[in-house]
Amino acid sequence: MYDAIIIGGGVIGCAIARYLSMYQGKFLVLERHNDVGEETTNANSGIVHSGYDPLPGTLKAKFNVLGCKMMEQVSNELDVPFIKNGSLTIGFNDEDLKILEELLKRAKTNGVDAKIINKDELNKMEPNLNQSCKFALYCKDAGIISPFNLCVGFMENAMDNGVELMLNSEVSKIDKIDSFYRVFIKNNKFYDTKVLINCTGTNSENVTNLIEKPNFKIIPKKGEYILFDHFNKDFVHSTLFMCPTKLGKGVLFSPTTSLNYFIGPNNVDSTLTDTSTDSSSYIYIKKEASKLVNNLPLKETIREFAGVRANTDKDDFIIYESKINKSFINVAGISSPGLASSPAIGKYVANMVKVILNLKENINFNPYVKKHPKISNQNEYNALIKLNQLYGHMICRCDKISEGQIIDVIHRNCGARTIKGVKKRIRAGFGKCQGTFCQDEVIK
Repeated sequence: MYDAIIIGGGVIGCAIARYLSMYQGKFLVLERHNDVGEETTNANSGIVHSGYDPLPGTLKAKFNVLGCKMMEQVSNELDVPFIKNGSLTIGFNDEDLKILEELLKRAKTNGVDAKIINKDELNKMEPNLNQSCKFALYCKDAGIISPFNLCVGFMENAMDNGVELMLNSEVSKIDKIDSFYRVFIKNNKFYDTKVLINCTGTNSENVTNLIEKPNFKIIPKKGEYILFDHFNKDFVHSTLFMCPTKLGKGVLFSPTTSLNYFIGPNNVDSTLTDTSTDSSSYIYIKKEASKLVNNLPLKETIREFAGVRANTDKDDFIIYESKINKSFINVAGISSPGLASSPAIGKYVANMVKVILNLKENINFNPYVKKHPKISNQNEYNALIKLNQLYGHMICRCDKISEGQIIDVIHRNCGARTIKGVKKRIRAGFGKCQGTFCQDEVIK
């Protein structure tokens, strides 16, 4: 019998697992894919929003602001690169300025440090901005992080502290038996639990249907992106947003923690599983992004990709314990700013479980993962090679990833089990050649 089972190993499910491991108990994460973070998390923008955009009083506002404040400490504990690069929400005309002024009021209500800056200040901060950019809402506390590495870091730390992970375990049936739940997966195995947490993203409505009628509806929206190579670390420093509309935050231009740049996303109706890209979206994203910067670096394009957001018919995150089935917790509709909110949501839901089960603190909890080998200069590189010669065998030439680093991400809790898993954890195959040179070496 488990104390709690989490269905879904995206960044939210893994965050909840990590914070649950701070308590004494038996906990399990069930993930239907062969790795964590394979759906919405896998195609997330990686933006840690500051919290100026959500309507005051909503769960989005609450958890976005808290999560942003927590992210620096969390990234240090999980050894995940995090850069507080700030964000600029751009205005082009007087109508946009009115929107920015409203967002500034919202920011102040939400407790977010923000200010409106003029064109001269903008040009000093970002010389490559399009000259049609007239003013911007500047939020210094916004940042960027790798969504997949954050997800893996949460799960690795959870497993280091005793949480179990079952991959390739798609839930097919849920029975309520007296005071516990019996959760069946597709091979007819089942697991019993006192508390059941649904964190299945775009599939959360379907999973809820296995036990009760959902009070929300998933409305999947696809977002496509264009990824550029790391051609110039000073091209843009801040994350650049358009003024938000009812359709979302619009197309953005942003650096990443790996020194790439990307543009996107659009926002189109979708199925739950459609991650295809198309030429019309490419043209739209390119057109919109060119409003933000001069000389859009399209010749540096290395790939296009898409993800599906778990939007709902509600205007807020959906987090509650069922009134019909006690100890069944729904965590659904975690669209933007879900990534920024993930540590705060994880802590909040773990506390819900603590209250339900009267859990005691895990006095042996260790918040830190084992540090990843870092190679930032020649001296560090030489020192690693002295410890292990495999760090001297370069596998990925685009991103300078060694055999030693690849082996390290395989032999960890929540370690890589596939070529794609290696690629996402350590970036071997993520560069300009997209694995043409190194994929065979990674397989070996």
